[in-house]
Amino acid sequence: MLSGLRACCTALLAALLLTAASAPALAWGPEGHRIVGELAARQLRPATAAAVAALLAGEPEPTLAGVANDADLHKTDATGPLHYINLPPGRCDYQPARDCPDGRCVIAAIERAAAVVGDRRAASADRRQALKDLVHFVADLHQPLHAGRAEDRGGNRVPLRWQGAPHNLHQLWDGLLIRAIGTDATRLAASLARRRKPAASTLAGPPAAWARQSCALVASADFYPAAETFDEAAYRRRWQPVLETQLQRAGLRLAAQLELALGH
Repeated sequence: MLSGLRACCTALLAALLLTAASAPALAWGPEGHRIVGELAARQLRPATAAAVAALLAGEPEPTLAGVANDADLHKTDATGPLHYINLPPGRCDYQPARDCPDGRCVIAAIERAAAVVGDRRAASADRRQALKDLVHFVADLHQPLHAGRAEDRGGNRVPLRWQGAPHNLHQLWDGLLIRAIGTDATRLAASLARRRKPAASTLAGPPAAWARQSCALVASADFYPAAETFDEAAYRRRWQPVLETQLQRAGLRLAAQLELALGH
């Protein structure tokens, strides 16, 4: 009886570990989403900031950073596809009928949310939820692996070791690279806000253009580590500046979306 109980417990533990290993990672992780929300808030004109505050009144933390992770906290199987898009490897061209059937991808989710936020005839509750979604999905699209490859589930099936522990490529970009910077979300957002802004030409365009930009990063020859154990310092030197630029772009583009929706 004892051996049977031991076997049962072993099987249960194995199942739990398998579930944890195969569970999809959250885009950017909580830190990244807060950074994008904080950075966007720093760019808003006073009237737009007031409109945001009015929509978020009553939230536990009524700021863009405070609601930035709402969509992950309430993610379901039905809403999961709204957090990413898969584009053809090596091509990165977006075709809605092929890549976003029935509007179930992050590009369409951003467009819908922005439309509702800007619709003053819509119910306040609907606009509040759309604002939360917009903050989150804009950030999602700037995590390169959310415009990545379907065959490896955006890097979730690419195992690697980071600081001696087992992870995957998606987790590396979600939060491990951000945490390696060694500062909190508020301070990193403040640092990014002080930096020179990217050229306007690199920020322009609709969400489909942002997706192509993320997809192109994933297609870079050295984006995928060559082996499960790799030179972490060299990877950080190459890709941490890119990660910071993506966070900066996300914050600036989110602010621009909010100005269009609420700033008039």
